[in-house]
Amino acid sequence: MTAIWRFISGRRTAWIVLVGTIVAVGLLFSLLPKNAGEEFPSTGLPTSSQAAQVDAALAKFPSAEQTAAILVWSRGDSPLTAADRTAITDRTTALGELSTAPRATTPQFSKDGTAAISVVPLSTKSVDTDVSGTAQSLRTAAAANLPTGLDSYLTGGVGFQADITNAFAGADFKLLLVTVLVVAVLLIVTYRSPVLWIVPLAVVGAADGLAGAVVSALAKPFGIALDASVSGILSVLVFGAGTNYALLLVARYREELLKIEDRSLAMLTAVKSAGPAIAASGGTVALSLITLLFAELAGNRALGFACAIGVVVAILFALVVLPASLVVCGRGLFWPFVPRVRDTSAVTKAGFWTRLGRGVARRPVVITAVSVAVIGVLSLGLSGFSVGLSQTEQLLGNPESVVAQKIVDKSFSAGLTSQTTVLTPDDVAADATTIAKNTRGVDSVTAGESANGLTQLTVSLTSAPGSDAAFGTISQLRAAYADESGAVGSTIVGGRDATALDNLTTSQRDQDLIIPIILAIVFVILAILLRSLIAPVLLIASVLATFFASLGAANLLFTQVLGFPAFNTNVILFAFLFLVALGVDYNIFLTTRAREERVLHGTSEGMIRALSSTGAVITSAGILLAAVFAVLGVLPVVALTQIGVIVCIGVLFDTLVVRTVLVPAMVFITKDFFWWPSHRRVHTHAAPREPATPADAPVAIGQP
Repeated sequence: MTAIWRFISGRRTAWIVLVGTIVAVGLLFSLLPKNAGEEFPSTGLPTSSQAAQVDAALAKFPSAEQTAAILVWSRGDSPLTAADRTAITDRTTALGELSTAPRATTPQFSKDGTAAISVVPLSTKSVDTDVSGTAQSLRTAAAANLPTGLDSYLTGGVGFQADITNAFAGADFKLLLVTVLVVAVLLIVTYRSPVLWIVPLAVVGAADGLAGAVVSALAKPFGIALDASVSGILSVLVFGAGTNYALLLVARYREELLKIEDRSLAMLTAVKSAGPAIAASGGTVALSLITLLFAELAGNRALGFACAIGVVVAILFALVVLPASLVVCGRGLFWPFVPRVRDTSAVTKAGFWTRLGRGVARRPVVITAVSVAVIGVLSLGLSGFSVGLSQTEQLLGNPESVVAQKIVDKSFSAGLTSQTTVLTPDDVAADATTIAKNTRGVDSVTAGESANGLTQLTVSLTSAPGSDAAFGTISQLRAAYADESGAVGSTIVGGRDATALDNLTTSQRDQDLIIPIILAIVFVILAILLRSLIAPVLLIASVLATFFASLGAANLLFTQVLGFPAFNTNVILFAFLFLVALGVDYNIFLTTRAREERVLHGTSEGMIRALSSTGAVITSAGILLAAVFAVLGVLPVVALTQIGVIVCIGVLFDTLVVRTVLVPAMVFITKDFFWWPSHRRVHTHAAPREPATPADAPVAIGQP
């Protein structure tokens, strides 16, 4: 391995690495097949789901080629006038010209007289081909020549699909632009150099582009369906993780430049020292993401597949391309704070992180107790939390489909726009209808077409789509059919609410399976890297504490400030994955340096020196990573906003509290037992001095 590092960091061979990378990346971009992916997210339920079974059966029905849009007219709380009713009737006639069944568009007026609704049958193929164009045509036809004060809205499956597609329109470019700006600003502030920031940003940007191309090319052969949400999280993760690794390597390289005149030798020392920590931390993230391939939800598998590849690409660029780029550019890249070789034997004034480490060492028990108390208080925010958002709570702001759904909920049957589908054997259709009508929460049941020995029953619920009440009704329906003997017992229940319920249930199963696997992976990697069985337990405990504290704080923020009534379905699993994997990153950076220093200075002094050497750069990296994940909030999608906020809070809490004071305090309390069963091997008995701490020099945000 040393020979590889030497080749990468050599003055001449660094040029070969850099030019070779540029050529290879260019060829990959031009030769890799492109896979655009889906326009909007899909969960992809397993075949064991009743909702998935219903969808598969309906695909063989004659009506499979048909879907429907729902148009709503209202003038707020005011009753519709005679002119309104005439205009609405005229508009439904115009909508009939766009429909596959013109007579079906006849309007239905609410009993309270404040709203009207029209169901517009459409070709499924035409909607799937251009959902945005179809939605725009419907909206234009519905809104033409309406009286003043009368508004029209598009909702239902087509309306929500169009609004979700619009929410992700240009998502990749928007996220990339904001992410690049955030990273650039923070790198400039961190390095306080007008040029240094360009190199890591360019390297990470190239890694992001290549990762996207590789993921896109491999998705189809591996049966992975990508969408805009996966692509957005992929970019954020590659930029966040890649920049973190770049910060660590540049800080260690600068530290070595203060000791070694030859920049190639300085880079060789830096990459040999920081490389294993970067590889281990990145490997932890990648392996944790790979566990999502065991998930039942296709969306979870897609995210794990894409992001694992992205992290691996980020590691390769951080350990191969970045070192070569820094060597080629020379010391002048750090201008105006160019690192020069200095006498490191002289006593250097203790920096902030050294003083902090010694302060924690004096009162480790008190600091641990206070930290645990703070974590406990924040975790109390999880009291009464819930998971699962209704259809109208998925998007931020007031998209048209959400506004229309609220009107329907108020003036019509709440489940009118999200009907439940029941498939039952033909010969027991009457019995299945009776059972459905007798189920609490069912508003109406209508028998539909039959095909392949099955009859379709369309069931309208009294509760709002995606609500707990709707889920309860679906569960009661399924239980009622399952309790029956004979053919009626094989009746299955699907539709949009059933799909949402199955998605929630399957997500919980994924969570129960994957979280223990992630913890086991993290433990094994830490145990191998640190050669200890105690350290991994304490470090994992600290990361779990961060997770629960950030989740509690975020729950309070969501419910009390932002108005989100619950966590979205997959948010807890994704937040756990990112916080645990990325939180372990910082602990790896700190403890591997502490283990290195322990050989010369013992456990306690080694931790102080490790904190002194890595404190500034890890804090800078944490602030940057938190800011990058916060960028997910630029999209009007609640799930992405929640993931961004939770990870942002968690990373800040981890870097500013847990890794800064709690982990060192635990080391000072446990002392050499922290490294058990490794034995203490101190190679010098020289009196300790305050370490020279180049990381306390101008590498951290806000440092003088």
